[in-house]
Amino acid sequence: MIDSKNKVNSKYFRNIINLVLSIFVFFCISIKKSEALPHEWVGVPKSEYGEQLWDRQNIKRNEDGSVRILSKFIPKTKSEITKDILYTMDINCFEKSFRDVDVSVDELNSNFNDFADWQDPNGDELILGVISQVCRLEN
Repeated sequence: MIDSKNKVNSKYFRNIINLVLSIFVFFCISIKKSEALPHEWVGVPKSEYGEQLWDRQNIKRNEDGSVRILSKFIPKTKSEITKDILYTMDINCFEKSFRDVDVSVDELNSNFNDFADWQDPNGDELILGVISQVCRLEN
């Protein structure tokens, strides 16, 4: 009787281990797939400071009605200090305003700040171009 109980416990334990391993493998595959999503960069007219692109594949509607996108600024002159900068930005199409909720030099080091202040583009051609294109696509 003890042997059959041990066999049942052993089968139960193996099933649990297999389930945990399956979940772990699925989770790892899901992460790799999400990291591998391609970007579809769309450019706005260049300015004297450089170029601004936004990712058409990375548009999300926020609960407040604003739109979240991934954007990339490519400075006109590059050096060790000036590199491509990635911005995750929210756009309010009704007010033509924006807020940068994350600024980084690569996609792996994100530090989102959903409490960033809304800003007026103050005539910045690159930001106005992004707002215009994204809002036109979203409407």
